[in-house]
Parts: sequence; C-alpha cells; structure tokens
Amino acid sequence: MEPMSNKQDSNSSEGDEKGWPDVPKRKRKNSQCSVKSMSGYIPSYLEKDEPCVVCGDKATGYHYRCITCEGCKGFFRRTIQKNLHPSYSCKYEGCCIIDKITRNQCQLCRFKKCISVGMAMDLVLDDSKRVAKRRLIEENREKRKKEEMMRMLQTRPEPDTAEWELIRMVTEAHRHTNAQGSSWKQKRKFLPDDIGQGPMMPTSDGDKVDLEVFSEFTKIMTPAITRVVDFAKKLPMFSELPCEDQIILLKGCCMEIMSLRAAVRYDPDSETLTLNGEMAVKREQLKNGGLGVVSDAIFDLGKSLAQFNLDDSEVALMQAVLLMSSDRSGLTSVEKIEQCQEAYLLAFEHYINYRKHNIPHFWPKLLMKVTDLRMIGACHASRFLHMKVECPNELFPPLFLEVFEDQEV
Repeated sequence: MEPMSNKQDSNSSEGDEKGWPDVPKRKRKNSQCSVKSMSGYIPSYLEKDEPCVVCGDKATGYHYRCITCEGCKGFFRRTIQKNLHPSYSCKYEGCCIIDKITRNQCQLCRFKKCISVGMAMDLVLDDSKRVAKRRLIEENREKRKKEEMMRMLQTRPEPDTAEWELIRMVTEAHRHTNAQGSSWKQKRKFLPDDIGQGPMMPTSDGDKVDLEVFSEFTKIMTPAITRVVDFAKKLPMFSELPCEDQIILLKGCCMEIMSLRAAVRYDPDSETLTLNGEMAVKREQLKNGGLGVVSDAIFDLGKSLAQFNLDDSEVALMQAVLLMSSDRSGLTSVEKIEQCQEAYLLAFEHYINYRKHNIPHFWPKLLMKVTDLRMIGACHASRFLHMKVECPNELFPPLFLEVFEDQEV
C-alpha cells in the first residue's frame, strides 16, 4: 500500500497513481489555531513566511530546537508531557506525508516527523520544571529591574562642590540646635503615666485638654522654639532676608520643624515620640496635652518616616525646605525666597541620589512628607485658636504666644 499524499496535481497522472484513496477530511475546532496565531508576535530572526519544518505551516519561532508553527509546538509538548507517543498508531504503515492539511490525521507520523527534523524531547518540561522555570524567569525579571534601577541611580547627578558646602552648613546648623543629638534615646525621660489623672477641660472643638500635661509640654516649648530660631539664623541665605520676612518664615515653619524633629525620634518599641530631645510621650498623652488630632498626624508621620532611615543631613535639608516656603502670607522677597528653596531642593535631591536608598521612588515619597508637615502646621494653627480661647492665658509661654498668634488658618 502506498503512502497518502494530499498534494494532488490535476496535470500529473503520476500523482493520481501514487495517491492515497480519498479520505474524508475531518473538520476539527482546533485545526485553525495556528492560523489565528499568525497575527501574533513573530520573532525578528524568522524570514518572512518561513515554514514550519514539520508541517509547512507558517512558523512562529524556535520551539524545542526547531523552527515550527504553534500547532506542532503544542502537539509535541502535549505528547511528551502526557507520554502519549507509545499509544500512537498509523493505519498506513508509518508512511504518511505530513503537511498542514494532513497533520491532524496521523499522530504517529506527525510525531516521527517532529523527531526526525530535530525537535528535542529533553527540552519539554514537566509541570514542576515548568513552574520552576517560570519562577526563574520572574526572578531574573526582578533582578533586571533592580539592575536597571541601580544604573538609573548611578546616572543621576550627585552634589557638586558648592552643594556639598551648602549641605555641610545646613547639617551643622541642625546638629548644633538639635537637643541631645544622636544620644536622645539614652537621655530621654518618659512622661509618667500618673501625670494627667486630673480633671479634663473640654474645648470648643470637642476635644479635652489635661491641664497638668499641657503645663508639662509648655515647659519645653520655649527651648524648642528657640532652637528652631537658632537653626534658621545659622543658614546664610536666611540671614540675608529682610527681618520682616524672617519673622514670617519662622512663624510659619516653627511647628512644622518641631513636628519633624519629634517624628524622626519615634520609637516603635515604646510607641513614643521624644519632644525636644528630652521628653518621651505616648500618643494619648500628646493628644490630651493640647494637640488633639494633630498628635495623630505627628505619630503617623513618625511611623512612616522610620522606614526612610533619614540621616542628619536629610533631616536638616528638609527643615531648610520647610523654612524657605515662599507661599507664606505677607512676604516681600518672594522671588528670592523661591530661589533659596530651589537651591536647597536641588542640593537635597542630589544628596538623595548620593545616598542611594533602596526604597523605590524615594525622592517623591520624601517630598510628600514635606506636604504632610505643612498640613500639620495648618492643623496646629487651627488647634491653637481653640486652645487660646479655652485655656488660661498664663499657661502659654510668651514666646509660644509670639510665634503662634496671628497665624493664618
């Protein structure tokens, strides 16, 4: 019996003599799957309309070491994964001609053709190997992302000589005015739990104030404010501004900088903030001591900043950016202040590039913390108005009143 050929030629009697008897062509739902895939991605290394070495259909790439179509790739993979080839048989003594029309009519001959053209059985992965391969691909993808991120970080500009000098001056200004410095944990004192057991005074905004705790807080407010003022005076750009603008800038940023200095001293173990480098307080103590909901914002900021691992220079530069905010009401040297802030921001960004933090999008995330601090300052201004009405005037230190009165809300 002669092997079947579906390549019939009406002008050749030899083709009729050697042809197979007519076999009804079975239509299968998946017979056109490779045709559908033609419109998909075709690798650039393939020549135009390059044929599958098994069936002659349009190839889609190298599959198991041969250039094949999607149909033959899938057939070969399923055969090996499910160990189907021992059950394959041929009605015509294994002599079928395989093309894209006949390929689905004889599994044995199609498989033999796959092997004869060089498709490699050992490249077909079982389920566990396939999962492992996908995992490896994903790991390599993540590795490439990290490598790309490192390349980007390496190409980002770092501080030039002038910026390094600016960073040095700002950092020194912060260190000389930041109480207790790096030894704050050893020198802090915890506000006793029994303080604040006295009567609570309600305020017009619905919160209550513990006057005993409030009194403890006011004792450290004057030195804390003084340190912020001293920090600003040590910055050369600030001292060049008119005195009226200096006062406006200090009033606007004082609570923001004090909040930042407290937030970077958040201790997750004791769940406390250390105020002015000396008094460790819990959330409820700070809330009942007069800050109300503002205390929640400062504690939340402290928790989020903990993952940033900021050093002294980064904290100092953030303070300088807060200080030089040109949108404070009443300023006269707006353009000059904008230029100052831009200089600090640029040095800040370049310093962040130099530090090479591992947190993705570190710089924009850190700038969002500046926005959070501005919101804390605005909320405190509103809170202070309520406190001023409800609390006895003698409880407020003179410098506290001088800084926070007449603030915009």
